[in-house]
Amino acid sequence: MYHKNRIFLFVFFSLFLFCSGTVSAQKQKSKTECKVENTICVLGALEATADTIDNKDWRDQTYRELAKSYTKEKEIDKAIALIAKILTPDTKAMTIRGIGMETAQLSLTPEKNKEIFQSLRAQAEKIEHPSSYAIALTYIAMAQAFAGDNEGAWKTASEMKNDALRHKAYGETAEIQAELGDFKAAVISINKIDSIVFRNKAYHSISNILSDQGLYNEGYKAARAITNAYKQAQAMQYLYNKIKINKKKGGPL
Repeated sequence: MYHKNRIFLFVFFSLFLFCSGTVSAQKQKSKTECKVENTICVLGALEATADTIDNKDWRDQTYRELAKSYTKEKEIDKAIALIAKILTPDTKAMTIRGIGMETAQLSLTPEKNKEIFQSLRAQAEKIEHPSSYAIALTYIAMAQAFAGDNEGAWKTASEMKNDALRHKAYGETAEIQAELGDFKAAVISINKIDSIVFRNKAYHSISNILSDQGLYNEGYKAARAITNAYKQAQAMQYLYNKIKINKKKGGPL
């Protein structure tokens, strides 16, 4: 009897050690360290860590920044997949913005850009919070303009139901186009704004942006398009100041 008990204990402890070793190996496998040059592996490890963050806001913010990093690595599908993990509507919208803006800097084909922006729009449609949804569409339009897809940007902005938010989207799009030096496209965006107040504000913004870039002729035209005398005077004064500073530096006009 004593002999049988010893055999039983031996088998029991052998199985225990085997199972413990298997579990340990599995845990070790799940925490496989990356070689730092393998940035995709590093981001995967980062995502696994993010999944364990208890605080919702911190976790969402981590996913937002990770989505931008995945996009920089051209891992767009992984970036977009993170949006579903985010619980805060505003952070979803900001994540859509981050992916869109990073995409615009990747020099992808127009067809690929269109595919990505369609995917981002599909994610935006899942946002039930009205203001966050509108913000997401505005960011998509801005990113499309930044990527050179003006037609896509105008279409996205035009589909916004709220008048004020639609006007804002056109204005933000115009600012991106002005930053790219595309005055003609910026004017088209502004002319799509029905409200004279929003239109004046947009012209004022792009006049300043163009003046900052040394595009004084375009900045002057934008300033003169402002119908509010005070706002026009402000834009003209800003333009004049920029010209004087440039002249002191010996720059061309």
